[in-house]
Parts: sequence; structure tokens; C-alpha cells
Amino acid sequence: MNAREANRARARARRRVLQALYQWQMTGQAPEEIERQFLGEHRLGRMDLAYFSEVFSGVTAQAEAMDALFDPFLDRPARTLDPVEHALLRLGSYELQERLEVPYRVCLDQAVELAKQFGAEQSHRYINGVLDRVGRTLPLRKAELAAPKR
Repeated sequence: MNAREANRARARARRRVLQALYQWQMTGQAPEEIERQFLGEHRLGRMDLAYFSEVFSGVTAQAEAMDALFDPFLDRPARTLDPVEHALLRLGSYELQERLEVPYRVCLDQAVELAKQFGAEQSHRYINGVLDRVGRTLPLRKAELAAPKR
């Protein structure tokens, strides 16, 4: 698989992670059950299955920690966020903090694209602003942002 196909497979995995997180938030089902359901019932195409599993498991295990990362940058209590926005902020915060192989700009761009697809009309702007502030507080991302542009 070339780099372009790998990026597409990861983007498909992010989309499925968002859907799985939404289901988890709305139903309270066990993450393991949701993952099993997604892997068994959904058309997965050329999705990066390992990325889906790792990120979905990581976000659900660290949901409170992810909420704490973005909470200082919200203009309203997290409990009042739209469920899609909440899931996207958790996903984006997780990628920014835990998936350092994913460039900062890619984390934000992918979250924005998903917000455009699944979120409210202007939610992509909100997601971008909050995640940008989250990323700028993370020590390893600060180094990435300070590095000279190529």
C-alpha cells in the first residue's frame, strides 16, 4: 500500500471511530461490544483496522482525560456539546496527544472534514479552534509547531 492509500485508509478509520464514539456516547454500550459490532457488521472497505481499534479503544479508555484537555477552551460546559462535536473533540485531542506520528495539521484537518460531514453547520470552525488551542498546550506538539516549515 502506498502512502496515499494508507492515508485514505486512516481517514476511513477516523470516520468509523467517530461513528463508534457517537454510538458509545449515546447508548452507553461497552466499547468492546461496539468495536465487535463495527468490525463484524459494517462494510469496512480499505479501512486501517488496527488504527480504528487502537484509537477507538484509546479514546474510550481516556475519555475523561481527553475532556480535561479541551474543557478549558470551551465556551460552554462539555455536557452541553452536540454529541458529534464531543466525539470529534475527543478523537482530535487523542490524536494530538497520543498519535504523534500524525502531523498536527492532519489531526486538525481531518477533524474539520468530519465536522463538515457530520456536524452542525458551523461546527467545523468550533472544532478547529478548540483543537488548535489543545495542540498548542501539548509539549511535543509545541516542538512540532516551532520547527521550521519544510
